[in-house]
Amino acid sequence: MDSQENRDTKTGVVTKSTGSWYTVRTSSNERIECRIKGNFRIKGIDSTNPVTVGDRVTYTMVEDGTGVINHIATRDNYIIRKATKLSKRTHIIAANIDQALLVVTLQYPETPLMFIDRFLVTAEAYHIPAQIIVNKIDLYTGAIEKELSDFKAIYTGAGYEVIEISAVKNVNMDSLVKILKGKNSLISGLSGVGKSTLINTIDKSLNIKVGELSDRHKAGKHTTTFAEMHELSFGGFIIDTPGIRSFGLADLKDELAHRFPEIRRVMDECQFNNCLHINEPNCAVQAGVEAGSIASSRYANYVSMLEGDEDDPYRQNIHAV
Repeated sequence: MDSQENRDTKTGVVTKSTGSWYTVRTSSNERIECRIKGNFRIKGIDSTNPVTVGDRVTYTMVEDGTGVINHIATRDNYIIRKATKLSKRTHIIAANIDQALLVVTLQYPETPLMFIDRFLVTAEAYHIPAQIIVNKIDLYTGAIEKELSDFKAIYTGAGYEVIEISAVKNVNMDSLVKILKGKNSLISGLSGVGKSTLINTIDKSLNIKVGELSDRHKAGKHTTTFAEMHELSFGGFIIDTPGIRSFGLADLKDELAHRFPEIRRVMDECQFNNCLHINEPNCAVQAGVEAGSIASSRYANYVSMLEGDEDDPYRQNIHAV
């Protein structure tokens, strides 16, 4: 016969994390507020948050109607970043996701290419398919239109799909719905790129709070405080993350070249097996940069990441608001 504890033990998926409390969605679509049991740590991961949105968990009900999480099922995948510039610990953004969508803007505010490349490298490292969503295309005229064309060439050339949308004007949002339907999708980006407006446009029932830009810096003000998973009316789930102002890499340098698809495609043609693609002779990667088949901006960011340049212009362009 099952013990009382076993009868009270249930399973669910974490849909929201506020640091000390976790909202768990049950199979019957109930929401249970849970804490974690004691000094909960996952072997091999030194993170600031042992439980994250998307985790499949086992919890036990207690007398006050809340739950205590006592087990996390093996994750299919997860995506992390360094918690802070100086910290060696990591922050798990989400787990068990089918794809990662990075929302970027070329202006209002500008998303630096280094931020984009760090995000894509991390997604590659954890084997999560990534796509780039360029928002606010209704605002891009003149020179910015040429910049958008160049941007698309860089990232489609690297092997990524780039989707142009305007959440405010409802431009090309049907394409985004097709991408999201039936999948667990992480959506991320700098503050101010229009993630909340985007989510509200594809599913008006969600009613996510929308923020505004800082007049001083043209950067976004945080509206999403904690990561949260929302069920989409047309099928699937979307994980909305807080606007990120930095995306530090977490110990990915050993296989960094493998995390750039366009470098990975040609690196076996280098003369030396241990080629770092910096100044070695007969390097296929450097030859690709010279020939234009590898974007110079992507290569420069690869070198910067490899050398651990944490003070690159990317960080200086991100303003605190």
